[in-house]
Amino acid sequence: MFTGYQQGENLAQLLSAADVFVFPSRTDTFGLVALEALASGVPVAAFPVPGPLVVITDSQFGVLHTDLHTAAIEALSLKANDCREFAGQFTWQNCTQQFVNNLVPMV
Repeated sequence: MFTGYQQGENLAQLLSAADVFVFPSRTDTFGLVALEALASGVPVAAFPVPGPLVVITDSQFGVLHTDLHTAAIEALSLKANDCREFAGQFTWQNCTQQFVNNLVPMV
């Protein structure tokens, strides 16, 4: 279904009504939209490229495959609650701590 540009509450309702979020990008560096889908309880189907690889770290939340059709079909069996619980770990506090953990002192 193509709905055109959406935002706000309407976008949230449409996203949470989906069975699977297909993320076709091969160049996205993080995949925030994939994380938003997970937070809505929607599993993700994506290519195994850098952005999705950062977000989809376990096959309980999404399927990474070179064939998006295969990924989408496999993702249909994933559980909405697992997706939401995983997305909940991406808090500002956890993201900040990850950043701090990767700092290297300059000599």
